[in-house]
Amino acid sequence: MLFNSVAYWVFFPLVCLGYAVCSSLIKRNSVTRLFLLAVSLFFYACWNPAYLPLILISVCITYAAGLAMEACPERRRLVLVLSLAGNLAILFFFKYYNWFALSVNAVSSRFGGGAQLGLSSFALPVGISFYTFQALGYSVDVYRGTVRAERNFITYALFVTFFPQLVAGPIERTENLLPQVTCDYGFDYGRVTGGLKLAAWGMFMKVIIADSLAPYVNGIYGNIGGATACSVALATFFFAVQVYADFAGYSNIAIGCAEVLGFRLMKNFDHPYFAASVPEFWRRWHISLGSWFRDYLYYSVGFASWNRKLCSLFCGKKRRALAKATGYVALACVWLATGLWHGAAWHFVAWGALYGLYIIVSISTEKARSRLRTRLGLEKDGQVVWGWQYVQVLMTFALVNIGYVFFRADTMADAGRALVKLCLLPAELAAGIAAAGKTGPAAAVRELFMLHEGVSGFGFKLALRALLLCALLFTASFVSRKEDGRKLFARLPAVVRWVCYYGLVFVIALSLLMTHGDVQFIYFQF
Repeated sequence: MLFNSVAYWVFFPLVCLGYAVCSSLIKRNSVTRLFLLAVSLFFYACWNPAYLPLILISVCITYAAGLAMEACPERRRLVLVLSLAGNLAILFFFKYYNWFALSVNAVSSRFGGGAQLGLSSFALPVGISFYTFQALGYSVDVYRGTVRAERNFITYALFVTFFPQLVAGPIERTENLLPQVTCDYGFDYGRVTGGLKLAAWGMFMKVIIADSLAPYVNGIYGNIGGATACSVALATFFFAVQVYADFAGYSNIAIGCAEVLGFRLMKNFDHPYFAASVPEFWRRWHISLGSWFRDYLYYSVGFASWNRKLCSLFCGKKRRALAKATGYVALACVWLATGLWHGAAWHFVAWGALYGLYIIVSISTEKARSRLRTRLGLEKDGQVVWGWQYVQVLMTFALVNIGYVFFRADTMADAGRALVKLCLLPAELAAGIAAAGKTGPAAAVRELFMLHEGVSGFGFKLALRALLLCALLFTASFVSRKEDGRKLFARLPAVVRWVCYYGLVFVIALSLLMTHGDVQFIYFQF
């Protein structure tokens, strides 16, 4: 069941009604939890009931592991390893086995090997990376002693399977979501309307903005070899907007729907395209995943402790140099893992490696760049001057778009072709400007950006509409970067607000009816 479907917006009001009955009339939290667990499992089963046992297995493994770690503290490390191994084995089989087998078979064939690994015919279970990481985070938290193991199975199962954030996050923390599961929430008008406004904005981001850009992006990236450099550049820019509107839209719907029910989920996006550096971008983009890798991979696996132990063997400059080197190796490993999390393909590995390189270079050169900015008058007292800050934002956005080439391309070969074409962009633009004198500006633009219905699926009018939607999204993000957009919107006159509300609902409903709600969210594939 998709958020951007008519079925979901019939399902959700019924859930709210049932939840209100359980929490207000029956007033028994156990009944409320059981009801929410049932609807969450039904929500997940709507994709494929056959995969429902997988999420229940993950729930049972981590629930039992939590109890075992508290019952036998002297063996808690062994229990944690078993919990991690069990969950990661399931994740590996369904998400990575075929990629691993194909890679091994390719190497074997290249060196004349005869044996070939068989391939799995199972489809990738939707949301498996998200709920697996949330469950594993609970196991690590219990191991660390930062939370107590949950005794009530219904409570814990609801924590893992809570339907608004089950399929694509945010990947919640135990200390944030689990205590909320045991609370009864009454009706609060401000909370409910605030949640609906956020969900409506998320729906607009997805069905109006993201889905409007998808045809052009798919058309160009589906035929990289025949695309022009300008069309690849425009498709990459459109994809940057599409993936943000798609994923942040999903997160807003999830957070908004949870807020209607009384749950506060963590913020997952914080105006990432206004970041002034790549590390800052990743502190603003998919916050729940970035912080998960920091807290549960970098620290839990032991990169930080290994760094300290190695450095204790040396002193002075050697110690500092070793600390930096091991820190950079740790960052590279984390970013390779981040790339693999996004998909079982080499272009995702390359995407993760590129971001690891970005961040290592950014960290290692920060002092030198700061000194250079100070000499040039671009930084005073550690603060970048106003104008240069926006230059940094544009440079960061350009670097992020280079990363998107690897992220969106279907293969490494396609990513390489796209990058080669982008290198030819200045020459192509110059040739296009020269040709405009003969063919006219409109015809030159159409040829440069392949704005033909039969080629990219996009005509000139659709491209203009897409650019206006991009401008709308960036304007809304810019205006609300320092204060919640809902608070800013509440200051407008009532007539303006209600016209916007009805207009938003109308265009979303019209879009859902026209598309039949069958356009998947991009991050469902992860």
